[in-house]
Amino acid sequence: MNAMQWFVQAAVAWAACAAPAAEWKVREKLDVAPVWAGHPVGFSLLTAGDWQYAAFYDAERRMTVAQRPLAGGPWRLQTLPSQVGWDSHNSVTMAVDERGGLHVSGNMHCVPLVYFRSRRPYDAASLERAAMVGREEDRVTYPAFVRGPRQELIFTYRHGRSGNGEQVLNVYDPAAQTWRRLLDEPLFSGGGKMNAYFRGPVRDAAGVFHVCWVWRNTPDCATNHDLSYARSRDLVHWQTSAGQPLTLPLTLATGEIVDPVPPGGGLLNGNTHIGFDGQGRVVIAYHKFDAAGKTQLFNARLEDGRWKPYQTSDWDYRWAFSGGGTIRGEIGFGPVTVQPDGSLTQSYHHITHGSGAWRLDAATLRPLGPAPRGDGLPRELGKVESPVPGMSVRFAHDLAETATDAAKAAAAKYVLRWETLPANRDRPHPGDPPPPSMLRLYVLEPPAPAGG
Repeated sequence: MNAMQWFVQAAVAWAACAAPAAEWKVREKLDVAPVWAGHPVGFSLLTAGDWQYAAFYDAERRMTVAQRPLAGGPWRLQTLPSQVGWDSHNSVTMAVDERGGLHVSGNMHCVPLVYFRSRRPYDAASLERAAMVGREEDRVTYPAFVRGPRQELIFTYRHGRSGNGEQVLNVYDPAAQTWRRLLDEPLFSGGGKMNAYFRGPVRDAAGVFHVCWVWRNTPDCATNHDLSYARSRDLVHWQTSAGQPLTLPLTLATGEIVDPVPPGGGLLNGNTHIGFDGQGRVVIAYHKFDAAGKTQLFNARLEDGRWKPYQTSDWDYRWAFSGGGTIRGEIGFGPVTVQPDGSLTQSYHHITHGSGAWRLDAATLRPLGPAPRGDGLPRELGKVESPVPGMSVRFAHDLAETATDAAKAAAAKYVLRWETLPANRDRPHPGDPPPPSMLRLYVLEPPAPAGG
């Protein structure tokens, strides 16, 4: 299970149950296609130029890319030669390069690279299977496209398996239409004894990229340990929080440890987030067991050159997770976030304590009281429509990153919505699978200004 997949599952409950904020309004909703609903797996939405794309698994589990003009018009569907099984790791993601080339990758959990690139700019109908670098591509998991300091397109994935893997980064040359290694060495390496599950890179206002990660010794998720951190300005040269250079690959011995949580200490891959406080200091959110053995939310802040963990929650529940496969999220949270008025907030979801958001004390990072949820999604989107017991709502938010797309997002927000059964450790649920769910695009407009 990776961070993105767990967040997609858990964020549904936050949107449906958290205290309401000023909600965006539904301007339009557009059916995309019936989709597989037997288990959750990450879909993606991308707005680029004058086009919009949705990548998903259709009712027959086939990887599919739908394309529509933003100005209006029907979806055009392109089916790709890849079919998902029962594995919730196998999310599908997309990117568009500076020349309009569409890139799609997904449906991988320790299998050879699955990657498609369009022959023509902005044209999903011209997607075809393509090669990348040609090495360390036989056991790929967790594909992700990210943007470098000059908006260059970077592709990263884990090579290997849980407990024995390395993180690979490639960079794309749009003129030559070729990929090459961004780093001569992996970003993380467990030396055959462990692997890193990382969050990021998250870029701050000064242009610095931040990553945090946990190490995991085996496929058993209870063996996560040692929350760690590094930063970089170019994703090539890495430093500690004090600015000391780090030699790649980053290992348990060389990485900067934020909190030395031992194996079995309640730390979980996928449940870490990078945020910032009002002074721009890095705050890493995670959970671990407290002295009484209960699972608590902690926020570690970088203060005067050292990491100081703060216990934010005071829950009376122990999430005793273990084993392999995609587990159901019982506890989740977002990063510490600075609001326009300078206050700090943090969202959370708890299997017994409910969902919502807190206002945090700036000094202690303890809750001061409830806060509005941050997503502002209309509450109707969080209501399950299927009559099948156990179904849950899933969302995919727009991956758009360019300045043009950001300007458009001020006037409209785009969200994909569908419903599935929960994860079942990457195995079929008992009985027949549910009927397909309708994948819908919601076009949202911002709420009216206060007093307007």
